[in-house]
Amino acid sequence: MVKIAATMKDVAEYAGLSIATVSKYINGIKVKEENKKRIDEAIKALDFRVNEIARGLKTRKTATVGVLIPSLENIFSTSIVSKVESILLKYGYSTIVCDYRQNSKLENEKFDFLRNKQVDGIILVPYGISESKITEAVNDNVPVILIDRSIKGIDCDVVLADNLNAAYNAVELLITKGHRRIGIICGPQDIYTAQERLKGYIRVHEDYELEIDDSLIKYGDYEIQSGMELMNEFLDQENRPTAVFVTNYEMTLGAIMALNARNIKIPDEISIIGFDNIQLANVVKPRLSIVVQPMQQIGEYAASLLIKRMKGDNSGFPAMIRLKTEILEGESVAVINSYI
Repeated sequence: MVKIAATMKDVAEYAGLSIATVSKYINGIKVKEENKKRIDEAIKALDFRVNEIARGLKTRKTATVGVLIPSLENIFSTSIVSKVESILLKYGYSTIVCDYRQNSKLENEKFDFLRNKQVDGIILVPYGISESKITEAVNDNVPVILIDRSIKGIDCDVVLADNLNAAYNAVELLITKGHRRIGIICGPQDIYTAQERLKGYIRVHEDYELEIDDSLIKYGDYEIQSGMELMNEFLDQENRPTAVFVTNYEMTLGAIMALNARNIKIPDEISIIGFDNIQLANVVKPRLSIVVQPMQQIGEYAASLLIKRMKGDNSGFPAMIRLKTEILEGESVAVINSYI
């Protein structure tokens, strides 16, 4: 025997309320607490299921949010996604997560995919997205929150770590330990995050009146392989650095692998400060010094700001939220001579 699905009318009759009251409640509008209890009881008793497609056609809302990240293998991105999902779920939103694999063409295609799915909002770690797509979405009342990277010329909410000071503080720590030849493994030159971290490296050199050697600045792609290759380039230099600052987790992992493969002792032969992963810091011997980003906070702020925008609250738009990082000191930095 085929079971006939309960309708909103059935719920209203069971609860002894009007269809209008039930409809308000189902569509997220506040109703009296007594009515809420009666509707919940009716929904449970009748095993009522909301027709999300029909509701979406009527309200132009789908209760879904798109999250677009560079890689599902990137610990920074996945940590943020986990926090974003947990918060959005509390507000009744489902999440569609897309991975564009560090490919700008795919990024633009996935952004279009999310728009075609009529998501109510988008959280994006931008790479090579078309600026017009973001502007069009915002103009269509689909809020977009950028994470980790700002895009010049676009009025958009952004949540990120204070990348410039993160790099400044890490390199300053090396300087105060007596290091003068300090290498840096940056991300791609056209990525905002990488630009800010390089600015921090340059600024601290200027503040301490230290010469900047271009041979000590390397550009990677935020992947493990580039961390390995660039650390090997440093090791092959005739006058190699005494310390290296690696500016993301994956490249840090690659740099450590390169050092281990060549039996280079940390910090006796070279000092290193890495990025992002507390677990990695504790696994590496000696314990690794790292810059720790507030990944949970970034996800929390991004999700909360998106919910605010989806509710129609545009106060303070566009918001730029910068969150402080911290340095977790381990045993991977040798003291040459304290800075005087």
